[in-house]
Amino acid sequence: MQDLESRHSHWKIIDVGGHNCEVFNPPEPSVQKGIIFLHDNDGKQLRDHPYLRDIIERTSIPVIAPQSGHSWWLHHIMPSFDTKMSPEQYILGPVTDEMGSRFDISSPSIAIIGVGMGGQGALRISYRHPSVFPITAALSPAIDFHTAMRDADKRGHGEQYESLWELYGDVEKARQDTAILHIHPLNWPRHQFFACPRNDFYWRDGAERLHSKLLALGIPHTAVLESTDHEMDNNFQKFIFCESIDFINRALLTESRSANHS
Repeated sequence: MQDLESRHSHWKIIDVGGHNCEVFNPPEPSVQKGIIFLHDNDGKQLRDHPYLRDIIERTSIPVIAPQSGHSWWLHHIMPSFDTKMSPEQYILGPVTDEMGSRFDISSPSIAIIGVGMGGQGALRISYRHPSVFPITAALSPAIDFHTAMRDADKRGHGEQYESLWELYGDVEKARQDTAILHIHPLNWPRHQFFACPRNDFYWRDGAERLHSKLLALGIPHTAVLESTDHEMDNNFQKFIFCESIDFINRALLTESRSANHS
């Protein structure tokens, strides 16, 4: 019990560039490994994802998890988040800089991961900047956020999509800016992982389309979309959190070895 409490004591909230960030500073951090975690549109902190939190704590990988409200982690200015800097610019600038100054970790040794809104954010930022974030993982990524705009009244929590309506004003315009359309056929992140259970009726279609497009382009990736025993017994989330962090850990090790041999 003391070990568990000790690990949890290494989490805190800090100010980075005028915004709150959750930070995990392990007592014996893994060398040249870092994670940026992007939250879902419910704003749930990483510490409130017990499975993912516990797995990360066991790996001793430092984490910075910025908090951005309903920003959708876009490359556009979102006034509800910041009037001078887009969420993407915030990740590429202050957050990445904080990873360097606090933990002495820089690209390509930083993985970017997320859940839901943060999952599509991690993918799109990695697609747009694969040299900065060559490692990305997304859990139930909200790739088709344009359909969420369209069906907000049916889904409930319509306020979570108001920022998208304010930015795009049109479902088709939003569709043209989704993560899938930011994939470059010749310049993509070297390590991609995403997963979505079959019973996630909101985001499953987008994950399947992403998988199909990456296959058509011949882009290497790992997609967990098939039914599993874990999904059937409602342990899919725990299973996929383990799979994603294991994937990231191996990818970070690969990048570290490549850097040492270059």
